[in-house]
Amino acid sequence: MAKSEKGASINRLQSTARLVRTSLAARLLDHGFYAGQDQIMLALAHEDGQTPGQLAGRLGVRPPTITKTINRLQAQDFLFKRPSDNDARQAHIFLTETGRDAIKSIEKSVRKTEKIALKGFDKKEQKAFLKVLARIEDNLAGTGQAGFAEEAGEDV
Repeated sequence: MAKSEKGASINRLQSTARLVRTSLAARLLDHGFYAGQDQIMLALAHEDGQTPGQLAGRLGVRPPTITKTINRLQAQDFLFKRPSDNDARQAHIFLTETGRDAIKSIEKSVRKTEKIALKGFDKKEQKAFLKVLARIEDNLAGTGQAGFAEEAGEDV
């Protein structure tokens, strides 16, 4: 591979991801949501009543980041906190009625962004694209310390 081509796929992937986030963020802002809030809302729509730690783990972010976003969403009346029955130090996060109603807007924004991003792709190409993305995710998710050792040619 030529020197100029090294890293080209990662650069292109990062650029594309940034454009997708920007496009989606603009649509979400029309509904009162800021970047990242949609992911928490969708995670709660999938499984309401998660703890902030569970949400952070599911979304791959740090708990302090989740806490700030939860507080903002709570101030916007999209969700509420309820103390745990088992552990007073723990809270569970639930969608409000307003939050449940907003899920449709979030999903519509996601669908519209995806439709624009995949314009001109036939069903077969879309399926192949999803497979490639899944493989990239699997490869990177498996890159813990063992993955770095393997890349360096070390025994694990």
